[in-house]
Amino acid sequence: MIYRRYSRSFATAVFMIFISVAPIGSAGGQAGRTPSQGESRPRKTGETTQQSNPTLKHVDRNDESNHQADDVVRIETDLANVFFTAVDKNKRFITSIRKEDIRLTEDGVSQEIFTFQRETDRPLSLAILVDVSASQQLTLQDEKDAARRFVNAVVHHAKDEVAVISFGGEATIEQGLTNRVASIQQALERIEIVLPPGYIGGGMIILGPTPPSAGNADPRLGTTAIWDAIWAVSEELFSDSGKEKRRAIILISDGVDTTSRLKSDEAIKRAISADVAVYAVGIGDDQNFEGVKKSSLRKIAERTGGRAYFPRNSAELQGSFSQIEQELRSQYLVAYSPSNKNHDGSYRKLEIELVNPEFQKQRLLLNYRQGYFAKRTNSSHLRTSQ
Repeated sequence: MIYRRYSRSFATAVFMIFISVAPIGSAGGQAGRTPSQGESRPRKTGETTQQSNPTLKHVDRNDESNHQADDVVRIETDLANVFFTAVDKNKRFITSIRKEDIRLTEDGVSQEIFTFQRETDRPLSLAILVDVSASQQLTLQDEKDAARRFVNAVVHHAKDEVAVISFGGEATIEQGLTNRVASIQQALERIEIVLPPGYIGGGMIILGPTPPSAGNADPRLGTTAIWDAIWAVSEELFSDSGKEKRRAIILISDGVDTTSRLKSDEAIKRAISADVAVYAVGIGDDQNFEGVKKSSLRKIAERTGGRAYFPRNSAELQGSFSQIEQELRSQYLVAYSPSNKNHDGSYRKLEIELVNPEFQKQRLLLNYRQGYFAKRTNSSHLRTSQ
């Protein structure tokens, strides 16, 4: 499938003649108003921002999640860990970098590296977040097919675990963290698009009297809350995941957030605090909706040490997932004890640079999280899940 924009002006004009008696709005937008260029689909009128933090919804199914907390050992140390990958101009992963080839700085101060090693088989803890808003209706099946192949390739052994989360206005755990591939595949297959009330297709909503049966309907139904979903997954799902595992969110969305209570910077901060990298696969409907908002997806991926991909067809979509799988298995781990010993919760900016002239000539691209939040003495940044 090729995702192209094409002209629908004539069909839309004819359609409008027949339903002009009913007010019409765009899916996720306001009636009689077209968002200006660069504007996200707007929030619902009257929506309050002073609300509790977002949470994950648990569906009433037999959750075959892993429960292996007995072998998880948590050790509080002052060591900071940073994962990074290196690729050349042809997007080939470079696996020959050594400790003496790099320099690491924190807030501009050079740090002494205690551990430097390649990580090819570190256990993975992954959450696949699938946008189920109307803008994904044309692409969802391709997304599910690519995700299923990704799961088959990425789960190598018993300690790898994957969760499946669907999200629109709220995030729902379709499958908790598990190493059972069959359960993950079944969860992906169950995912369906959630349409807003009155949606008639083509990105259009008929706005009319609310049916009596819909009087108690969730006003966020069919909307998109990307940042809330990332915050909730980082906060709840990974709270019990072992620190020895490589944590990552695979976000499949067009990047257009309409109803999040939290800002993107809050979601980024929570992901960084939970040591979670976000890999964004930007895909959506550019025929009836705004297309893909690349800037927001790039921002959260780069800030958390992940990467953003923008496939234009099903083959490139498969390739994006293959690249993510390779990157998760082709990383370097750097561990150091920060020279700044203050436990003040401040943000520390990280930079890794190549000092080996031979690697400098190759103009390699290094990918890593851009910083972290220091621990805060006598306080916790994690709340207790209810």
